[in-house]
Amino acid sequence: MKIVVCIKQVPDSEARVTARDGQVSWGESPLVINPFDEYAVEAGLQQREAQGGEVIALCLGPEGAREALKHALAMGADSALLVSDPALEELDSQAAARVLAAAIQKIGAVDLVVFGRQTIDTSTGLTTAQTARVLGWPMLALAGSIKIDAGRVQVERVIEEGKQSVSAKLPTVLSVVQSIGEPRYPSFMGIRKASKAVIPLWNLAELGLPAPQQVVRRIELLNPPSRSVPCEIITGSGPEEIAATLAERILAEKVL
Repeated sequence: MKIVVCIKQVPDSEARVTARDGQVSWGESPLVINPFDEYAVEAGLQQREAQGGEVIALCLGPEGAREALKHALAMGADSALLVSDPALEELDSQAAARVLAAAIQKIGAVDLVVFGRQTIDTSTGLTTAQTARVLGWPMLALAGSIKIDAGRVQVERVIEEGKQSVSAKLPTVLSVVQSIGEPRYPSFMGIRKASKAVIPLWNLAELGLPAPQQVVRRIELLNPPSRSVPCEIITGSGPEEIAATLAERILAEKVL
C-alpha cells in the first residue's frame, strides 16, 4: 500500500495568540508538528505494518516546515515531501486542499490519505473533506480504528452519539482521532535518519497549478477587550461579624 499522511507545522499549543496590526501573532512560540497529525502518522504506520507498503509524509508550508516532516520521519515514515511556494503564504482550507490533492496525484498510485482530525491553529477541520472532494475519493472522518481488506477500508467512527462503523472502496481519504492509538516516540535511530534525510520540495509550477485563489480571507483580528473585575475582601473581628457584613452586602447588591 502507498499511504500519504498529510501533516502541518503549527505554533506550540502553549503559545499565546494575540492580534498585531489586525493579524494573528503567535509571538516567539516555537513551531512543531500539529499534535493531531501525530495520530495520523501513527495510523499510517499501523497500516504499513498490517498491509506492507510505504508511508509518505506530505506537508504544505514554508521551508521551515521540513522540521515537522523530520518529526514524522523520526516516528517511522519512509519518506517526506514538502510543497512550498511564495504564492502559498496566505491560504484558506479550500486552496490548501487543491494544492494537497495535486501533490497526491503527482505522487501517484496512492491507496490511502490520512489526516489528523483538525489543526490547532485554525481548527476548521475542513481540509480533509475538501481534499477528498477535489480528488473525487470517498472520505471517512473521525476514525478510531481502521481495517483494510480486499480493496476496502472499514473504520469505526468515534462520534458524539457513540461509535459508527462505515466502509468505502480504496483509494480513500481518512481523518483519525486519538482512539487510533498513542503516537509512538521517535527512536534514536529514527531521529538520526531524519536528520540526514533529503526532503524534496515541489512548487506550484511542478504541480502544474496556478496560484490558488482564497475564498475566505481574514480581514481583521481584534484582541478581546480587557476586563477589570473588582474584588472586595470583607474583614472583621470574627466569623460572625464577617458573615453579617457579607449578608448585608449581598442584600444591598440584590444578589438574593
